[in-house]
Amino acid sequence: MCTYRVIHRLHHNNLYGELDPDTALHGGYPRGKAYLVRKLLKDLCGLTAWKTYAYFLGGAPALNTATNLALRPLDDTSRRLRAEARRDRDSVIGLHIALLVFFAWSGHLVQYLVLWVLPLVTLVQALLRLRAIAEHGAPADLSSPLTAARTNTGPAWLEWLLFPHQVNYHIEHHLYASVPHYRLPALHEEMARRGMLEGAEVVSFRATLGKIFAPRPSA
Repeated sequence: MCTYRVIHRLHHNNLYGELDPDTALHGGYPRGKAYLVRKLLKDLCGLTAWKTYAYFLGGAPALNTATNLALRPLDDTSRRLRAEARRDRDSVIGLHIALLVFFAWSGHLVQYLVLWVLPLVTLVQALLRLRAIAEHGAPADLSSPLTAARTNTGPAWLEWLLFPHQVNYHIEHHLYASVPHYRLPALHEEMARRGMLEGAEVVSFRATLGKIFAPRPSA
């Protein structure tokens, strides 16, 4: 999480810019239904998991066109935060190695691999991609945070599955990033009451699917 804090700050500060580490995931949509379906199938087969975990460990480089060099997120932060991120990374890696050894020693290695590791490298990958694209894919207008991000509405089960911790309130999150997740619904209601969401990309998830699965625009 210490590494992700740095990565996510870059995403907020450079949304859809050359230094946004997330553009490779959510940029360029719509690209046609077949394209996105292929991507999701690759996720479900575990073929893209290594990219995701490289990203969360700080390997999400963006190209700085001024220098033509790849800028990694941890290169763009203070020495203290860089050290914290590396300690956090090493702790997480050490924990998972220890869990692997423990479950193998206790005779529950298969259960650990099937119930924990397998979902992490398959289903979770597809959910992460779909959520990221739902939040930023096929934007209506990049000139405003009200339309460069998207707030998705849907039934409670969908929010639990795809948008945990109220992250479906993504416009609100981008405008007021310091607001904790459990206050985002109240923030949304207050912004709506004040008329601050007029013209904003606040749509049902069904409508979002229509946008991101739409055919690629003709040149």
